[in-house]
Amino acid sequence: MTDALAASVVHDDKANDRFVLDVGGTVAFANYRLAGDRVIITHTETPPALRGQGIASRLVAGALELIRADGHKVVAGCSFVSDYLDQHPEVADMVG
Repeated sequence: MTDALAASVVHDDKANDRFVLDVGGTVAFANYRLAGDRVIITHTETPPALRGQGIASRLVAGALELIRADGHKVVAGCSFVSDYLDQHPEVADMVG
């Protein structure tokens, strides 16, 4: 793991309705929309320079932590999030 990745934290860019993970100036993000107490993650994007390093999984995990902290549920609106939820039964209680 690079120092830049180790220092990176997912944050909620509420002004743009997306979760963001900045790794040394390169940004991966997950767009979302709110529907009541549900957060629908509609699209995740990892720039080519960050692919193959587990960045997207780290992004979704961080987004789920923020969603949980807000007391919301998550809805997978893209295939990556759907696959992530299927592979991580520890977050099954968050699926709404």
